[in-house]
Amino acid sequence: MSENATTEKIKGARVGTVESEARDKTRKVVISYLAKHPKYGKYIKRRTVLNIHDEGNESRTGDIVEVAPCRPISKTKSWRLVRVVEQRSKLRVD
Repeated sequence: MSENATTEKIKGARVGTVESEARDKTRKVVISYLAKHPKYGKYIKRRTVLNIHDEGNESRTGDIVEVAPCRPISKTKSWRLVRVVEQRSKLRVD
């Protein structure tokens, strides 16, 4: 009963969209969610912006990726790329 490596759950993993690929081995990933306002009860769009480590420069802007927490790599980078869930980028140059 062996599990496939792509389906295993990683503790603390999140799914988000790559917003920027301007730096080498670093991506800016946005995780969007809805939060209920404490007083009025209306749902408000919120987002978390993470700088992630992408060792192989695999992801591109617009891709949906899975990220997981790791040891601090730099001042702002404490997340790493687990896998590219869906390639949504328009222009793919490999």
